[in-house]
Amino acid sequence: MRYIFLAGVLSGCSMLHGCSPTLNWRDVHVDHTPLTALFPCKPESATRRVSLGAQSIMLTMLVCDADNAKFAITYADTRDTASMALLVEHWKAATLANIGAPLSQELAFEITGASLAPQPAEVRANGVRVDGTAVALRAVWFAVGSQVFQAAVYADAIKPAVAETYFNGLRLR
Repeated sequence: MRYIFLAGVLSGCSMLHGCSPTLNWRDVHVDHTPLTALFPCKPESATRRVSLGAQSIMLTMLVCDADNAKFAITYADTRDTASMALLVEHWKAATLANIGAPLSQELAFEITGASLAPQPAEVRANGVRVDGTAVALRAVWFAVGSQVFQAAVYADAIKPAVAETYFNGLRLR
């Protein structure tokens, strides 16, 4: 009887070992910035130069996919705080244009330690991916010194509890 119980336990453990959680939350320090983010998966990093309005800036992105959603932190060091508000407006417009979405809702966003200019903001919109499928977006923009950040979630349908966990997990040192 004891051997049957042990065999059952070992069998159950091996089945559980093959399972993994859909969301595996972890703190990720964003290199060369004061930002720590709570990601639901291990992000990969990429850097590229983009034009936003009249400015050409280097953007660094941390991104991962989990639970049918894409989670991303993108940031740039502008080295110029005077034009940061205009840069953020161009960035918002480019983000919405990428999914063919009009601005449907903009809200104030609170993050302790962020600069007040430009004002931290959250955008919610619905659009279309390149492949023609529908996509929902929630994104926030905020700045610290000369660094500007965007945190975003893209999904067919954004789960409010998951988005709240992600955005509430943004912390500045």
